[in-house]
Amino acid sequence: MSLYRFKSRETADLVMLEPHGRRVLEILGKDPDQPGIIVPDQMPGAIAALRAAVAEEEAHQRQQREEAEARGEPSPQFDPVSLRLRTTPFIDMLERCAKARVEVVWGV
Repeated sequence: MSLYRFKSRETADLVMLEPHGRRVLEILGKDPDQPGIIVPDQMPGAIAALRAAVAEEEAHQRQQREEAEARGEPSPQFDPVSLRLRTTPFIDMLERCAKARVEVVWGV
């Protein structure tokens, strides 16, 4: 299985399996099929986009659970590793890199 390796001069490398790294990059509006960079000026927007995607996913899952409960059906099952858990290390990386004014790169 393919991996995404996110690198910076401020933090250790962050490795994600391909489907999860691809989703993160798509949330950020980056092309997951090409090498890329997030510069410090883009990091606040990237962090906000990831947090918004997490909130949206959690609201959607909550709604699905409530609807199933209202119909008397079993609660739907979701990936046990949520988007929140998957993005937390990436958000930490972005926050640290923004503070240090260094970029995050992948595919290079």
